[in-house]
Amino acid sequence: MEICFGNMKKIHFIGIGGIGISAIARLLKAEGKYVSGSDIQNSSICDDLKKYGVKIFIGHSENNIEKGTDLVIYNLAISNNNVELKNAKKIGIIIINYPQALGLFFNNKNGIAVCGTHGKSTTTAMVGLLLDDAEFDPSIVVGSIVPRYNSNFKVGKSQYFVAEACEYRRSFLNLKPKIIILNNIELDHTDCYINLDDLENAFNEFIENLSDDGILICNGNDTNIKNLISKIKLSHPELKIICFGQSDENDLRIYDISLEAGISKYKALYLGKDLGEFSIRVPGLFNIYNSLAAISLGIVLNIPIETIQGSLANFSGIWRRFEIKGNYKKSLVISDYAHHPTAVKATIEAAKIFYPDRRIFAVFQPHQYDRVKKLYNSFLDCFSNADIVIINEIFSVVGREKDQNLSSFQIVEDIIKKESNLVDKVFYAKDLDHVRKIIDEKVQEEDILLFMTAGNMYKIADEITTK
Repeated sequence: MEICFGNMKKIHFIGIGGIGISAIARLLKAEGKYVSGSDIQNSSICDDLKKYGVKIFIGHSENNIEKGTDLVIYNLAISNNNVELKNAKKIGIIIINYPQALGLFFNNKNGIAVCGTHGKSTTTAMVGLLLDDAEFDPSIVVGSIVPRYNSNFKVGKSQYFVAEACEYRRSFLNLKPKIIILNNIELDHTDCYINLDDLENAFNEFIENLSDDGILICNGNDTNIKNLISKIKLSHPELKIICFGQSDENDLRIYDISLEAGISKYKALYLGKDLGEFSIRVPGLFNIYNSLAAISLGIVLNIPIETIQGSLANFSGIWRRFEIKGNYKKSLVISDYAHHPTAVKATIEAAKIFYPDRRIFAVFQPHQYDRVKKLYNSFLDCFSNADIVIINEIFSVVGREKDQNLSSFQIVEDIIKKESNLVDKVFYAKDLDHVRKIIDEKVQEEDILLFMTAGNMYKIADEITTK
């Protein structure tokens, strides 16, 4: 079915509080549409949408779909039994999901899609801001809030469209990009991918969506990407591939890396040519790799090196990605989205490097039972660089959980068995109130109070730094 937003006046969103889908709601509102939406609970995203002129319903009801609605767009997290979705089908309203809606905007542009298991939001923001600084005037959709725009989207007037492309349920297959940026591949979303091979096949299928003159920019030091590239070169020998990383075989290679308190620096070569020194104000080697994707794109688009250097030097992060919230009892509060064991471990290590003389107080809320079960042993190895740890009960994702027969209490017990240095330093919290209680008992002046969650625990970081 051909869908043209231009012919539609009234559009309703189910699950509008999601960070990605809310950007589409904003885009359509900016085009002058009447936009309404519902979500199971209120949030800062919903509050911002209200201020933007979107009609918000808290709770799902068939009455939320108003008379004359032309189109319903739903979040992938919404179940097939949702009352609004069922009512829209009954009435005969056109229904599409968020990835399909994003594709309708994206596929008519010079699309730049940022994908990978880790770092998508940060890299999308870096790339979007770089194009903005270079006066390309791009449209941008990112799965976080970018401080410059105080939003998760920007409407540009050019043909360039930068979008975060998520692999969950193969949703990125709705995008037909001109350029793909691929940061890394590691098993995740275990509720919809059987194993790593299944995940790699999805990424391979996404790369097949590149146009004939398309470009793949990727992390040449990621083992799983290397395996994928070897297959792609056999099936698509004409495809232009640009690799970045630390080893000599990469097109963009970095050296003299310096991870210091408050700043990360490195030097870069492109095809043997010295590009000079770069710096970013976000921590961790993983963020350096995110910035390499932006540099590579800048080179492809002939953006002056000085512009790239200046844009990256001004990048200081996005919402819930090592976001400094403020202070609590003279400790520094940082909010982060880390929920995969690799990201959790890397975030703690980054905090240790940025704040070498301060105690790292890690507060973690596991996200989704299936992920925790299938990556269980990796979770046990996440916390060795923390000085004190709270692990909240596992956050259950509505509509994605089949078996909840597991508790964070077991994780805590197994960590203590495995990491003798963490005895009396790792604590289980049954709920958010319990998290607050343990923090108040254990926090010390000058601690780095590091919240890591893709669930609802970030609200504590917000609450304790706004009083």
